[in-house]
Amino acid sequence: QVQLVESGGGLVQAGGSLRLSCVASGRTVSIGAMGWFRQAPGKEREFVTGIRWSTGSTNYVGSVKGRFTISRDNAKNTVYLQMNSLKPEDMAVYYCAAKKDDGMGYVPINRVQYDYWGQGTQVTVSS
Repeated sequence: QVQLVESGGGLVQAGGSLRLSCVASGRTVSIGAMGWFRQAPGKEREFVTGIRWSTGSTNYVGSVKGRFTISRDNAKNTVYLQMNSLKPEDMAVYYCAAKKDDGMGYVPINRVQYDYWGQGTQVTVSS
């Protein structure tokens, strides 16, 4: 089992920045990839970005490219999401997710592919 705990959410004005953190504990050696998803009220949970744990390769949804950056610190079992130039449409609950390593050579973007989830952290962007 893997446990995930997010932090760093909050209220920010449009154009501002936030950095989210997600600390993994438990059987972290089994992690193959980690991702960030978000869910706004009345909407489906959507993929934002992900990173392969071994190689550091990343994938982003088009709407955040150039504004958000995912990174990881393997020694701390932590993944970060740096969010710059935030927009009101970025407002959502952000969830960290981890996928077991099954030898995949890509970053999964479908939420059903992820095995573990954090509790979520709220990001509010005021216009």
